[in-house]
Amino acid sequence: MGWIVWPLMAFLIFVAPLWLILHYRGQRNATQGLSGEEHEQLQTLVMRAEQMQERIKTLEQILDAEAPQWRQRR
Repeated sequence: MGWIVWPLMAFLIFVAPLWLILHYRGQRNATQGLSGEEHEQLQTLVMRAEQMQERIKTLEQILDAEAPQWRQRR
């Protein structure tokens, strides 16, 4: 019985509190949502994606006008 007391005490003193602290810190970060900087980054990515979508649409229109069969070549 004595052989299990020391490892159990070490676990309860060192590992369990650290585990709980890290667990609840992670929970808090997960429920906070996006920070201001992350929200800005997301807005920038959305804007870039919309710009790329417009560029792709323009390129497809150019290709349709100059090489109508380009879609069948895939």
